[in-house]
Amino acid sequence: MPKKEVALKNATLLAAYLLLVWGFYRMLFRLPVEIEELFIKPIVWLVPVFYFIRKEKVGLSSLGITLKNLFPAIYISLALGLLFALEGFLINFVKHEGVDFSANLGENPFMLALGFSLATAISEEVAFRGYLFNRVWYALGSEWKANVITSIVWALIHVPIAVFWWELSVAATFGYLLLTTVFGIGSAFVFARTKNVASSVLLHVLWEWPIVLFR
Repeated sequence: MPKKEVALKNATLLAAYLLLVWGFYRMLFRLPVEIEELFIKPIVWLVPVFYFIRKEKVGLSSLGITLKNLFPAIYISLALGLLFALEGFLINFVKHEGVDFSANLGENPFMLALGFSLATAISEEVAFRGYLFNRVWYALGSEWKANVITSIVWALIHVPIAVFWWELSVAATFGYLLLTTVFGIGSAFVFARTKNVASSVLLHVLWEWPIVLFR
């Protein structure tokens, strides 16, 4: 790892960059999901991350990209993911006064949509938990301070899609951002336990799909 002040500076720069660049992208563009998740997002989110780790002269393991603790990462993510699945089920049950499995997958087959979800999770979790949370945790020396700070930034980066794409009401936007913050805290929690970003990627998919399948 670089010096603590360098790690915090780079994490702050990346957070500001993502908030501005991705925020403006969400405001101005709406490309097909396959273009966005497979090409645009990896370029916007991951290229700066790899620039910073090269500048810091550290390896991929500093992002939690490793085979260490892989099975514990899977077990912990599955356990917490079941709670998120239950949350999605309960939200759907209350919303529809019953169980509605009319998945909003658009024209994409299930496995293709799942693949897009995995691609999204990789880009976002490597950037947020692998880099941002990990660096802020290292710099501050407090897991929970770093968790709360980066989870708030995580929620803020989702404001443009809620407002400009989905055009949610104020109450719905607040609810969505609250759930997004809760997920961010959970994702950083499992990353801190395993030091393996695979745990956060898997949890991301497990969190996202109950929302898709039960909305």
